[in-house]
Amino acid sequence: MDTKSIEKFSIEAREMLLNNMEQRLYTYALDDAGRGEFGIDADVVRGTVLSPVEKGQRAELFRRIEGEGTLTFISEMAYTWFNRLAAVRYMELHGFLPSHVRMLSAADGGSDPECLHAAATLELPGLERAEVVRLIQAGDDESLYRAILVAQMNELAGILPSVFGTVSADALTLPANLLHRSEFNVLYRLVTDIPEESWQDVEILGWMYQFYNSNVKAEFFKSKRKAGADDLAPATQLFTPDWIVRYMVDNSLGRLWMLNHPESSLKDRKADGLMEYYIEPDEEHEDFIHVASPEDITFCDPACGSGHILVYAFQVLMAIYEECGYREREIPELILTKNLSGFEIDPRAAQIATMALAFLAREHDRRFFGREVTANITVLESVTFEEGELPEDSPLAQNKRLAETLAHLGEVGSLYQPSEKDIEAVHETLAAIGLNSLFGASAGKKLERALTSMKALSRRFDVVVANPPYMGSSKLNPFMSKWVANNYPEVKSDFFSSFIVRVMGFALERGEIGMMTPYVWMFIGSYEKLRHRLIDDKTITSLVQLEYSGFAGATVPICTFTFHNAHVPGYKGGYIRLADFVGPNAQAPKTLEAIQNPNCGWFYRADATTFHDISGSPIAYWASQAMLLAFKRGDSLEGVAKPRQGLATGDNSRFLREWWEVSTSTTNLSANSREEAQTSKAKWFPCNKGGGYRRWYGMNEWLIDWKNDGQALKLFPGAVIRNPSYYFKEGMSWGTISSAKLSMRYSPKGFISEHAGSMIYLSTIDDLFPVILGLTNSSVAEETLKILSPSLRFTEGPVGCLPVLNDMPKSALSETKKAVQESIALSKRDWDSQETSWGFKHNPLV
Repeated sequence: MDTKSIEKFSIEAREMLLNNMEQRLYTYALDDAGRGEFGIDADVVRGTVLSPVEKGQRAELFRRIEGEGTLTFISEMAYTWFNRLAAVRYMELHGFLPSHVRMLSAADGGSDPECLHAAATLELPGLERAEVVRLIQAGDDESLYRAILVAQMNELAGILPSVFGTVSADALTLPANLLHRSEFNVLYRLVTDIPEESWQDVEILGWMYQFYNSNVKAEFFKSKRKAGADDLAPATQLFTPDWIVRYMVDNSLGRLWMLNHPESSLKDRKADGLMEYYIEPDEEHEDFIHVASPEDITFCDPACGSGHILVYAFQVLMAIYEECGYREREIPELILTKNLSGFEIDPRAAQIATMALAFLAREHDRRFFGREVTANITVLESVTFEEGELPEDSPLAQNKRLAETLAHLGEVGSLYQPSEKDIEAVHETLAAIGLNSLFGASAGKKLERALTSMKALSRRFDVVVANPPYMGSSKLNPFMSKWVANNYPEVKSDFFSSFIVRVMGFALERGEIGMMTPYVWMFIGSYEKLRHRLIDDKTITSLVQLEYSGFAGATVPICTFTFHNAHVPGYKGGYIRLADFVGPNAQAPKTLEAIQNPNCGWFYRADATTFHDISGSPIAYWASQAMLLAFKRGDSLEGVAKPRQGLATGDNSRFLREWWEVSTSTTNLSANSREEAQTSKAKWFPCNKGGGYRRWYGMNEWLIDWKNDGQALKLFPGAVIRNPSYYFKEGMSWGTISSAKLSMRYSPKGFISEHAGSMIYLSTIDDLFPVILGLTNSSVAEETLKILSPSLRFTEGPVGCLPVLNDMPKSALSETKKAVQESIALSKRDWDSQETSWGFKHNPLV
């Protein structure tokens, strides 16, 4: 789908609708100034004489705005009209409107909507015939069109109540001049800006939702504020690419069905756009939930957003039901009532998901809209109680942890996993409310709402698939940060990793799970416990690691993977590595190529337990047997040497200089120890500060103020002095941040290490020194670090994990030592031949 026109329209439509809402509020004196000037019962406002109906509508909106706040009301109404108009547009192009008359356009391309020409015969509930005739005779097309639209949406409210609601008082906010062919008319732009062919796929609704919120999301991440309740949904919503949705569902739901029914033709439906991304399982080691009938399968998306995952799951389930002999028209209701469930904290996204599934169901069942069936999507909203609203001795009033969680349920969402005691506490409190007449019905309704959400969240499913929200702990508000740390202590650094753990509880034991997340969990140390859990307690069945820039929707490297919610010993999962294929457009085709041709070179089979052979257990599925053997046989570099991070000055412009900027009389380039440096009375000493790519020797450009044993630095509040016992010692230095490969350099005595120029020290500079320097500058280390540090941040952790084979034959050791010494000498001669080196003597060409 070409999303450019959808993106442009959705972004601009939001601004137009917000402006429209402000204008309509001003017209009816519902803005802050107008409400104060005219009050709630005015008959005339700003020159507009109100009819009795309009007066009642205005009074209702007046009360709503006073309760919600003007900005919140404007934002909600703008999006409500956006959803309603998008739904009507989709329905008219698919012939889903009950009248089969277009409401927003004309099939023949005419300038006026079809409904205007059919107004005299149009039958819509609430559209009074006499009023229609009067408006036609008066030639008041604008008022007639507004009346038709309102009546149409009220009719559709009976079909999709969560999307349309009842258009009553909010009819006053319907934008003006709807028939004007103008770039500022959102309805005109909706029809003309987005080609009709783009509306053929229900996926368009999800794209419209994401683009509508894109500026809100961008603004939040540019700001320094923490995520409040209103920020979480727009800031974390991310429309999942279609191919990744298909991969996850094919290898979870599709996999479950194929394991139960190997004779099934489901995997042969590729021509229908189904099961293209299915990776054949390791049949020798299989374990699965037994499913006899499609009606028995339960599928959940715990962060369903606009429903893209649920929509494709619906399509796969349709195919499963059909091959089992069910009649087409009876299948949609079964899928929505028996199979699919979703959870969402944003009611607007849930509206889109509900709408998309209803439209999909309608395609297969012409009478679906009359069956009063709706998608099973639970909107998780906060439930708060005023002081004194609950009996003081009730279980909920006495359970502060539970009460706080419910009060923030619209933020924690489906991360909350209710315990039996939690549900029992709310049950007992509800019973106490019912027996005590001092407490009103309001508290009872809140408790019932909380109980409904908690029971839904306590369910477990055969299949769970999710693209969870991504947000680091640094952006979480204080409550959320503390709540996540308490409930997910081992994975608290990001929402996505907390969701990986949560879905393990959503899925039944031996259930199937599909996820799309950043791939940092595969490698970095802070997620090692999560990796152990996935490797030892679960079974990774497949994984696709996208190229670093392979996902256009986020600025983070992405992977998508599936796992079985139990451990299957010896299982060899299917892994696809797309590191060599740059850009989003290459990812899907190369994934399909790998699935169709496992010998392509980027498809791998691996038993995840072998990842334990490598320090930190990274998900190193492409590691060769020789590399795994090196990790098993060798010692870690950290075990035989000491990689150490240097100090941080807190103000480089104050404490660092390039060597030619200061007087040689205040400089000491060859101090052998801290004591010798202090005795010399010098101020400036050599500093290893990283630098660009250069091996063996060089990058000696910086000096640091270490006068009187670093007195000024030690007194500076922003400075961090690390590992001072190693200062001025001989060793090796490297830049921890690189855009290329690791480059290690010999560092003679006299240097202090800064945090971007870490160093490796040995107790004595013996035969192990050339081995380590040679190893770290070798292609072996280069390939190994792609596993240990794929993000090109060569910190002490991954470098310290490099395997060192210290049982080399004497002849190999001698050759290595000689080659390393020659390399250092050549590199030093090259470095000192430049006038920027403090070792420069003369130009070698002279």
